Parts: sequence; C-alpha cells; structure tokens
Amino acid sequence: MPALIFDCDGVLADTEMNGHLPAFNQTFREFGVPVEWSSAEYGEKVKIGGGKERMRSEFTPALAARWAGYPVDTQAVDELVLAMHRRKTQIYKDLIDSGRIDPRPGVGRVAAEADAAGWQLAVASTSAESSVRVVLRRAVGDDLATRVAVFAGDIVARKKPAPDIYLLALERLGISADAVVVVEDSGIGLRAARGAGLSTIITMSAYTSGEDFTGASLVLSNLRDITLADIEKVRTAGVPEDTEES
Repeated sequence: MPALIFDCDGVLADTEMNGHLPAFNQTFREFGVPVEWSSAEYGEKVKIGGGKERMRSEFTPALAARWAGYPVDTQAVDELVLAMHRRKTQIYKDLIDSGRIDPRPGVGRVAAEADAAGWQLAVASTSAESSVRVVLRRAVGDDLATRVAVFAGDIVARKKPAPDIYLLALERLGISADAVVVVEDSGIGLRAARGAGLSTIITMSAYTSGEDFTGASLVLSNLRDITLADIEKVRTAGVPEDTEES
C-alpha cells in the first residue's frame, strides 16, 4: 500500500512562531541564560534541524563573554542543553494542549481520506517525539493518531536536511520510495525527503514562504483544496527527473 508521510512543525500546525519560539524564550529565562530570540532571529534558527541543536548554537564564546554562569566545559554545556530542552518540551506541550494553535487547513481531512483509502500514515520530524504526538493528536484526532507511525527526535543521529529520518521511515514501514509522498514545509525538509528519493509536496508556513523549493512536486499555501487523487498523481509521477538527486 502507498504511504503519506507528514513533517510536523509547519505542516500539521504552524507551531514555530507561536509555539516553539515562546517555549524556547521562556526556557532561556527560567535557566537564567541571557538569550531571547526575536521572531526574525528565530526565522534563521529554524534552518537548524532539532531543538537541542538550535539551543546549542547559542553556546559560543560570545555568550561566555557576557554570561557569568556559562558552563565550565563542553560536557556541562551538553548537560545544560539537555535539561533546558526537557523543560522547553514541557512548556511547548502545555501550549499545544491549551488549544491556542490550530491545525493547518486540510491536514485532518487529507489524513482521514488517506487512512480510509488504505494508505499508511506517518510523521517524520526533528522535534521530540512527545511534542510531535501532542500536535498529531490535535491535528488528526485521538483515534486516527493511534494509527500514525511517528519517527521523531533523536531516533537518528543526523537530523534534517540529512535524509536519515526518511530512510528509517521507509525501513520501518517496509515500503519502497516510489510508494511514498512526503508533505514538508521547509527547504531543509525538502532536501531530507529528496535525499531519500521521495516525492514531496510543500505547504509553505510562516517562516518558509520565501525559501527555494526547487525539486518539489507541488508547492501549495496549504492542504485545504488538495485531494487524495492529486496526491496519488504526485506519487505515480515520481521524483521530478530534471532535479533528481545524484
């Protein structure tokens, strides 16, 4: 059977600006780290795959020079980042559970139609698995969420734009690349999916509308009007030959 694999953030819900960003900033404040990302600054951070990796990017000599509490060595930095990320994940999940962030248009309908037609459903994300699952339940409902495979967080060593998360999904789902359509919202997600040889539909999100999506099969504002027949056409057409990865 074919499979439809969604990214999470920016695809199931537009979570970056109103979910992850305030959660990161609250975490920095709680831990006394003198960092606060503006919306524009976070627009650059989303190009880094993984929340811990985004936090870790701030731990530089420049931060050490202006923060007396800077960790004493690399191991201490790593331990602090892990603790901060655990707290950030809980703050983020609480925001999602509060109902303040709605699913993106069409996501629940498309997932339900694909499920009813016998497609396998999955999510492949660099976010923590617990964060992904709370967004997934809100996007597709508790019942359908139980039938969606989730591949997320540190399940692979290299995060997007590396293709590893998608290669793992193919292996675990027991399916070939030509049976899969991916829905992504970002350039790094597109590169990850393309690196695994997967046809990709882009649904642009708040931070990604200006990115280069060369190699995508379709580029859309959202999934409101797309049908399962449209997605099947993308699958059967395969990866666009003129931009195929070497």
